[in-house]
Amino acid sequence: MTTPQTSALVGGSDNNYRFALTALTSLFFIWGFITSLNDILIPYLKLLFDLNNTQSMLIQFCFFSAYFIISVPAGLMVGRIGYKMGIVTGLLIAGAGCVLFYPAAMLEIYGLFLLALFILASGVTILQVAANPYVTRLGPEETSSSRLTMTQAFNSLGTTVAPLFGAWLIFGGVADPEVTGVSKDTVSTPYFILAAALVIMAIVFVALKLPNMGKVDAAAPLPTKGGAWGQRHLVLGAIGIFVYVGAEVAIGSFLAIYLSQSDIGNMSMSQASHYISWYFGGAMVGRFIGAAVMQKFAGNKVLLFNATIAVILVATSINTSGALAMWSLLFVGLCNSIMFPTIFSLALQNLKESTSQGSGILCLAIVGGAIIPLLQGALADATSVQLAFILPLLCYVYIAFYGFRGYKPQALKSAAVKQESES
Repeated sequence: MTTPQTSALVGGSDNNYRFALTALTSLFFIWGFITSLNDILIPYLKLLFDLNNTQSMLIQFCFFSAYFIISVPAGLMVGRIGYKMGIVTGLLIAGAGCVLFYPAAMLEIYGLFLLALFILASGVTILQVAANPYVTRLGPEETSSSRLTMTQAFNSLGTTVAPLFGAWLIFGGVADPEVTGVSKDTVSTPYFILAAALVIMAIVFVALKLPNMGKVDAAAPLPTKGGAWGQRHLVLGAIGIFVYVGAEVAIGSFLAIYLSQSDIGNMSMSQASHYISWYFGGAMVGRFIGAAVMQKFAGNKVLLFNATIAVILVATSINTSGALAMWSLLFVGLCNSIMFPTIFSLALQNLKESTSQGSGILCLAIVGGAIIPLLQGALADATSVQLAFILPLLCYVYIAFYGFRGYKPQALKSAAVKQESES
């Protein structure tokens, strides 16, 4: 049966919602796969072009800067064409970016790799802007965090599988690429496979009958500052997304480099790259657990708890060495699990007709994945790789604040103050 809440949203049946959520889950898997593949691309291109830490972080900078440049236009576009066609557009653009990896590899031009990553990320940005709010609106608002966390669990499945898949294909089975070097030919193979998968998915989504959501009246004025930008909890949530994505990406980007150090993991870069799957695998497990936990506990409380534990783990890794430093950092992945979907859904509370604009703003904040790893790379070059993890630690401190009080919509806070004054 259809509940009044869900009927008010899209006028469809529960079966339509389940079918739509199943289709959307495949998108979360694919963009998680693409994003995590960057963590294998970084050590590969670092060796191929003999880059320092700062230069190698330009990979993440170009990938995640697309969110800053594309998100707001993507939010406006999705408002015009709807969530479904936004998804199709994003898939095709991402596929075009994947194809560009072939000439980049053949010509051995670092700048062309960066351009390919930017185009690929532009497509993924459009997917994020369309798919995340789609999931939050396919059902009751009070369970939106749990629903988004469940679909994000399959995003984590993609991030877990990608490092194993990428290390095998990109490094070509070489045991110690620092000694033998890397081949320019191997990097294009996984991206050709991805391009084919993305185009097939675009065709499938064109054919699928999904609830028609996200379109606004073509004659309606564009959202203004008084819309989503005027909501304090949305703006603070955007900062939360900025620092969360920055911290997660920075840790994942430096894992292979960090674990290969003699006083931490004492292994080759190729061996260390396999441990990236442990980091993202923790996030996957945590999201399945978190989806169940948040049926019983408020999302903000779970967010506060996870962020506090992440602060403790990163601090432990910075101040120790060997296995303790290594596993402390790897277990941060478990804490990351519910952060993105929880911050995202909390920030979209009460936005109503400004939801698609709010989604664009939140996806714009994913640019933290470009800025924070680059800053950490510069900090690592100036001090040490281990000490540079102070930057993600500070990010998790802010996330704990958002879970404690920053998430509260202003209208709800005002009502609470009024109730207290009357009593």
